[in-house]
Amino acid sequence: MFPILDKTIKLWKVSERDKRPEGYNLKDEEGRMKDLSTVTVLQVPVLKPMDLMVEVTPRKIFANAHTYHINSISVNSDCETYMSADDLRINLWHLGITDRSFNIVDIKPVDMEELTEVITAAEFHPHHCNLLVYSSSKGTLRLCDMRTAALCDKHAKLFEEPEDPSNRFFFSEITSSVSDVKFSHSGRYMMTRDYLTVKVWDLNMETKPIETYQVHDYLRSKLCSLYENDCIFDKFECAWNGSDSVIMTGAYNNFFRMFDRNTKRDVTLEASRENSKPRAVLKPRRVCTGGKRRKDEISVDSLDFNKKILHMAWHPTENIIAVAATNNLYIFQDKVNSEMH
Repeated sequence: MFPILDKTIKLWKVSERDKRPEGYNLKDEEGRMKDLSTVTVLQVPVLKPMDLMVEVTPRKIFANAHTYHINSISVNSDCETYMSADDLRINLWHLGITDRSFNIVDIKPVDMEELTEVITAAEFHPHHCNLLVYSSSKGTLRLCDMRTAALCDKHAKLFEEPEDPSNRFFFSEITSSVSDVKFSHSGRYMMTRDYLTVKVWDLNMETKPIETYQVHDYLRSKLCSLYENDCIFDKFECAWNGSDSVIMTGAYNNFFRMFDRNTKRDVTLEASRENSKPRAVLKPRRVCTGGKRRKDEISVDSLDFNKKILHMAWHPTENIIAVAATNNLYIFQDKVNSEMH
């Protein structure tokens, strides 16, 4: 299931086939109807092996519920409903009803000139079907309980980190906007991604994150040029591994970052055609911010900001990851990185 640009949502069925039936009574091998006068005996069709084929077929279209572009879709743990979010509203759908949804969050002011923030991402809790969280362009997280009221205009919890005046800079308001929020598989934690950092929040502590990881702090000196080319508004996603012990997010130059929550070690890897050959081992990359550059380092001035990894996913149980780099999809599996495991 995914949103498309005309503000509609499509549900698809993905299936695999590695066998095909042969020996039909009324059809030949190419699927054409036989002349019935030539059919003299009855035979039982048999299944024979074939090359694996992946088939994708559209099943349902959910439309006419959003005024603005959809930024998030999340299926509920009840496996019957899902929600879709745009800049100002979150709608609740039933998977069996395509022409009607229920508005559960609406932050649109009466006067649009009074608008101070927009919704940037939303997700259901993995175990409690009544809980959902949505993030805002102000860097806040609101946890809502649908048991309280049909319209979740009042949040159950507000997660917000107090701003340190000493760390404030000109682009703080832009870089603090949350581009993605993900519950951990256990449901105990939430992970958020803003422009420069990844943060891990405990659902029992609203005042500040319990962990903060710098993704590409070396870009602080480049924020002016990143603002001029609109890269500062890029929306990076993040992902948990199956045990919630490692987190992953994207960066520029087709780099993606991994952080081990237990050892506090991190690694930068690159998704490119050169290192995507079967059985190839990904080598850690490092960015040099100045001074003498080592052989295996790349200068921050040489980074390609047109190459970026915004979308990614981690298999729920296996060490298999998928990262989207521009118009390429890379899948890495098994031993993710020897430095971290």
